[in-house]
Amino acid sequence: MLLGPAALAAVRVLGLDDGTILALPMAGLPYAALLTLLSAAVLAVLRRRWLAVAAAALVGLQLWWLVPRFVPDGAEAPAGAPRLRVATSNAYLGNISPQALVDLVRAQHLDALAVEELSGSAAAALDAAGIRELLPHREMPDGTDTAIYTRLPVTAAADPAWPTTNVTVTVDGRPVQLVAVHTYYPLGDAAKWAAGMHALRDAAPGRSRNAVLLGDFNATLDHAPMRSLLATGLADAHAELGAGLFPTWPEHNLDFPYLPPMIQIDHVLHGPALVPVSIGEHTLARTDHRAVVAELAVRD
Repeated sequence: MLLGPAALAAVRVLGLDDGTILALPMAGLPYAALLTLLSAAVLAVLRRRWLAVAAAALVGLQLWWLVPRFVPDGAEAPAGAPRLRVATSNAYLGNISPQALVDLVRAQHLDALAVEELSGSAAAALDAAGIRELLPHREMPDGTDTAIYTRLPVTAAADPAWPTTNVTVTVDGRPVQLVAVHTYYPLGDAAKWAAGMHALRDAAPGRSRNAVLLGDFNATLDHAPMRSLLATGLADAHAELGAGLFPTWPEHNLDFPYLPPMIQIDHVLHGPALVPVSIGEHTLARTDHRAVVAELAVRD
């Protein structure tokens, strides 16, 4: 019972999931922690002293990684700081219900929306459903499946240093860079997934202070490439607010139709010029990802 969780902990410590198939089991580290806790209890009851001690030590390590995600960091938005409401949604190869997405924009009073796996026909369906009446500005470079819709006018051209769709908007006189993220999935090509994450990491220094990176990272907070991206100074809004585990995938997935969301791969990251105020997940029709909606305060 301990061998699997212990091996997974070693993978995390050594970063062996970076660009390898070990990224797949790493997504389940929180569940491995629960298994370790159960094992420790069983071993204690059975009076297997040394194994129980080893299990307890492993539980301690796992809690050191996981508990901070349930504890708010205490950062408060300055009084009167302008707010920015953003969301990310994976369109599931263009299959998402356009009306559901437009309804989300309207109900959540969004200023900006990142959409991944957006096909040309799905973009046209969103237009027909009225998204441009709410978010009139769209950035979707040719050859990509990732778009940013925004209510705020785009005030600067896309920064080519970012490897994905990005725009700069102004929030009450303060520039904010929005970066829509959709990395490759590690089951398909772990090296390609890691390369995409590394490209984000390499672009972040010097650019991320007033940036919001949002989208489908295909990575949890335990994956080595995500941890290296966060080490550049970005922060995860869920973790900062103490929101704990927030599984966003799979939901309504054709390959796993009966599974509830199990892992957290959709994120809103931000630089130090912003403070998260609230965050939540929303189920939308005909997509296998839950949408993530966040409100951020722009403090300087």
